[in-house]
Amino acid sequence: MKLSSKAENIVAQINAKTKLGDLRKMAGEIKKDHELALELWSTGQFLPRQLALLIMDKKQLSQKLIDSLDNDIKQHSEEERLQLIDWLMANQLSKDKKTIALMETWENRQSSLQRRIFWYHQARLRWVGQTPPPNSEELLSKIEERIEKEVPEVQWAMNFTAAQIGIFEKKYRSRCVALGERTGLYKDEIVAKNCTPNYLPKFIAIQADKLKK
Repeated sequence: MKLSSKAENIVAQINAKTKLGDLRKMAGEIKKDHELALELWSTGQFLPRQLALLIMDKKQLSQKLIDSLDNDIKQHSEEERLQLIDWLMANQLSKDKKTIALMETWENRQSSLQRRIFWYHQARLRWVGQTPPPNSEELLSKIEERIEKEVPEVQWAMNFTAAQIGIFEKKYRSRCVALGERTGLYKDEIVAKNCTPNYLPKFIAIQADKLKK
């Protein structure tokens, strides 16, 4: 796609020193501009694509367009890929009833990134402070059955969902801890200081303790 002068000017302002806060400031000045977002996305560059995800019009996100964005995201490195798909969910898909309804159909999608979004969305419903949805038993049963067979990017989101269920619903806590002990997922992971480990027994214990304070 040939860039407009506006898009070219914006891309020229973005470089290796650009921080996420800078992108958010730029997005605040641009506000919503779907056509500009698609131009920035067409560059194939990570930071312009992050900016694009902040200024897209969520109401124009159809399954077809999401599939296209998904395919593009797969061309990035693992770290960039996960940041982009998680930003798409947090900044766009979770903001509109239509796209929320789409996310809730992605449990068995062929795309691993869309399956990741399905589970991450379920986790997010719990940790953003809302009353847990009534599907925790069903979700936990599926996680127990499938988590060890899933690809890493989906596995993490399923584990995160199990953590949130265990944290916010005491009746499932021991079951979620037992899941972590059985699978051993993330048990040997080294985490930075003040970061919460992904290993379910530790994750749940730390966060559940915070709820008591």
